[in-house]
Amino acid sequence: MVVKRMAENVKIAAVQMNPQILEKERNLERCLDSIRVASKNGAHLIVFPECALTGYCFASREEAMTMAEPLPGWSTKAIASLCKELGVYVVIGLIEKSRGKMYNAAALLGPEGLIGKHRKTHLPYLGLDRFVDRGDMPFRIYSTPIGKLGTIICFESRFPETARVLALAGAEVILLPTNWPEGAQSVPEFVVNTRAYENRVNCVAVNRVGIERGFRFIGRSKIVDTSGRTLVEGGSEREEVLYAILDIGSARVKHVVIRPKEFELPLWAERRPEMYGAITRRKLSPPES
Repeated sequence: MVVKRMAENVKIAAVQMNPQILEKERNLERCLDSIRVASKNGAHLIVFPECALTGYCFASREEAMTMAEPLPGWSTKAIASLCKELGVYVVIGLIEKSRGKMYNAAALLGPEGLIGKHRKTHLPYLGLDRFVDRGDMPFRIYSTPIGKLGTIICFESRFPETARVLALAGAEVILLPTNWPEGAQSVPEFVVNTRAYENRVNCVAVNRVGIERGFRFIGRSKIVDTSGRTLVEGGSEREEVLYAILDIGSARVKHVVIRPKEFELPLWAERRPEMYGAITRRKLSPPES
């Protein structure tokens, strides 16, 4: 099927919700309802938090595995069916099982079905991430009628290389499903906007709210444009759906002209990869005294 490119201005919905742990069917129905509402309000891309289908604060690998499913699986097939009906695209966090392994994953779904997925590669010692396997897929983008989309999950945003790899591959929107708990306030405050600004890419960060097994999650989902400007931001406690219109084409402009021949920012042309070798070394030399 050949799908034509939509307009450069794309309406995004960020669904800040409170998933209930071990209640996947209930969470799925709530997500389907949110997709219907967001589509009715004109959203082309609808983004949910990390582990939106399952909850996050699992006590063991065995408990988490009861909520895992293959990709595609019954939950994502239900979402894809609704995407086809409504003509929308969805990114949602879930637990994937594959060949005896288990991953903290995010699925990209659309009218075509399962378009792609991302497995979390950087794992904090927290909740589900104590028990899953480390993601083994390269960071990649997916070309869709609403733009070139790339995904990173929660803690991965703390590593600037993740967003940079996606931006270098041509990402126009970086999607960040997340579960920021108390203690992570600096991420919505500074990190998301920095990733957008330093890569000149749109960012959609979607967090959850609520208290789960003693952990309070801080919300503050946000949609940020290529200049690093926050277009909309959620509160810290309540469920809500945030909407913003992104200029997709602005992410393709990596040479910013403020005053021709007097003030220009050649963001990509002035990269110096030959100077960045330390980034790819596992062991770093001790600092000079």
